[in-house]
Amino acid sequence: MLSRLMSSSIRSLDRECNCTVRLLDDSEYTCTIQRDAKGQYLFDLICHHLNLLEKDYFGIRYVDPDKQRHWLEFTKSIAKQMKSQPPFTMCLRVKFYPPDPAALKEEITRYLVFLQVKRDLYHGRLLCKTSDAALLAAYILQAEIGDYDPGKHPEGYSSKFQFFPKHSEKLERRIADIHKTELMMCLGTQLFWLSPLLDSLCCKEIEGFTYSNGK
Repeated sequence: MLSRLMSSSIRSLDRECNCTVRLLDDSEYTCTIQRDAKGQYLFDLICHHLNLLEKDYFGIRYVDPDKQRHWLEFTKSIAKQMKSQPPFTMCLRVKFYPPDPAALKEEITRYLVFLQVKRDLYHGRLLCKTSDAALLAAYILQAEIGDYDPGKHPEGYSSKFQFFPKHSEKLERRIADIHKTELMMCLGTQLFWLSPLLDSLCCKEIEGFTYSNGK
């Protein structure tokens, strides 16, 4: 009897695997799923965890053993797609920028899209002119530290933040100038959605962007 119970328990464990999903704020969500679970099941778990209702813009991405990135297909088995042994590690990312970002209804959706733009800017995946990049970085700076305060923000204060893979001192000064003079009395994450620049970014698919310095 005991051996049958142990055998049943082992078989049950064999049918389960652990997944860790890295979220856009760099926190992690860990869960146990059945080996035959499909992508949709995991995605629904994450959305429930985040209380994310506007789901259409998001996806789960993973890296295969050959270091190639893929979007998890929700209609297929997770284990068969991963091509590796558990535990599985994946990440939640914005798959498509919303066509009208100002129309997003949920604060959590706006926050996650904001984090994706911030991440893509930092990793050099946004194609935009230097002037537009400076404006986006200034919005991010405003969201991070609020209004410019000469008592709190000495000369060169923006250099503490890394907005791009690399940038010049001239661009850094321009970011600070915009933050000082153009974004006062506004929350960066709110003003961010009013920018016409974001409309041009958000109509594209995430994978299509490359930051171009000086163009």
